[in-house]
Amino acid sequence: MELPVVDFSSWHDSQDGAYRQRVAQELVDACQRVGFVRITNHSLPEATLNEAFGWMERLFALPEEEKMKAPHPAGWAVHRGYSWPGLEKVSQTLSTGNDEEVRKKLREVPDVKEVYDIGSDNNASQPNQWLPDDILSGFRDFITSFYWDCDRVGKEVLQALAIGLNLEDENYLSKKHSGNDNQLRLLHYLPVPAQDLEEERVSRCAAHTDWSSITMLFQDDCGGLEVEDISHPGTFVPVPPVKNSIIMNVGDLLQRWSNDRLRSTNHRVSLPGLSDRIEGPGRMTRERYSIPYFMSPDDDAVIECIPSCMSEEEPAKYEPITRANYNKMRASMMY
Repeated sequence: MELPVVDFSSWHDSQDGAYRQRVAQELVDACQRVGFVRITNHSLPEATLNEAFGWMERLFALPEEEKMKAPHPAGWAVHRGYSWPGLEKVSQTLSTGNDEEVRKKLREVPDVKEVYDIGSDNNASQPNQWLPDDILSGFRDFITSFYWDCDRVGKEVLQALAIGLNLEDENYLSKKHSGNDNQLRLLHYLPVPAQDLEEERVSRCAAHTDWSSITMLFQDDCGGLEVEDISHPGTFVPVPPVKNSIIMNVGDLLQRWSNDRLRSTNHRVSLPGLSDRIEGPGRMTRERYSIPYFMSPDDDAVIECIPSCMSEEEPAKYEPITRANYNKMRASMMY
C-alpha cells in the first residue's frame, strides 16, 4: 500500500473551479480507499512549522517540576495541559461500566511519551493550562497563533472534502467547525530500548482511530508512524516523514457523518526503521516529535448523515449524536 499524495499548490488562490474539483475528488478518493493522504504544497509556511518544532523542543527540555506547573487536570473531562509519561493510554476501548478494572489492564503496557495539549482560549469547558510566561516566554503567544493557522488550513481541507462529496455548499462541514473545539497536541516520544517495544513491555502509541472529523499531522524526520493496510487487516505499513507535508486522516466522526463512505483507519506509532535507531548498548531508539491537530465540530453540533452520502438504497447507518456526547463516550477510558 502506498499513501496517496494530493498537491494543494493552487487550492487557496485558484479561480479555476475545475482545478478545485479535481483536487477535491483526489482527496475524497484517497479518504475512501485508504483513509490517509499526504498533502503537499499546503498554505502553512515552512518557517512557521520549523518554529513550532523549535518551541516544542524547548518545552519538553524543561525540568519536570517546571512542566508540572501546567499539569493535565485529573480525570478525563478536561483534555489540556502537560501529561507526563504513563498518564495517558491511547486505546479503542469504550466506557463499559467496569471502567476501573479495564483502565488498570490497559496500563500494564504504558505509553512512553509526554504530551502538551492546547485548545482555544474561547472554550470555557476545556480551559487551557498555560505555563507561567517567565518559564517559557513567548510560547503562549506563538502557540496560540499557530493553533489558528492550523485551523485555517484545516478549513481548506474540509471545504475540499465537501466539494468532493458533491455537497452544494462547500462550507457544509467547515461552518460546523468554529475552531473552538479543535485540539493541538505537542508530542514527545522518549528514547526507549528497541527490545522493550519489540517485546511489547512498553508502547509509543497503540493502534487506534481518531475521534475527530479530520486530523492533520506534522512529523519530524524520525519515523515510526504506521497505517493499517485495509486490504490486509492487521498489517501496518510505515508512513515515512516528508518535510513540510501534512499527513491527513479521516476521524471517526467524519466516517460516521459520511455513512462510512470515508474511512477512519487504524494507525499507530511503533518502532522506527533501523536507520532511525541509536545503536549500541540497549539499542536505544531516537526521540521523536510530532504535532497532530484535530479538527472537531462544535460541542453542540449534531453529527447526522451528510445528504449526499445516503439514498433510498443506502439509508443512514447511524443515529444522530452530538459531538459532546460522542467525545464523552471515548475520553472516559484514557485517563
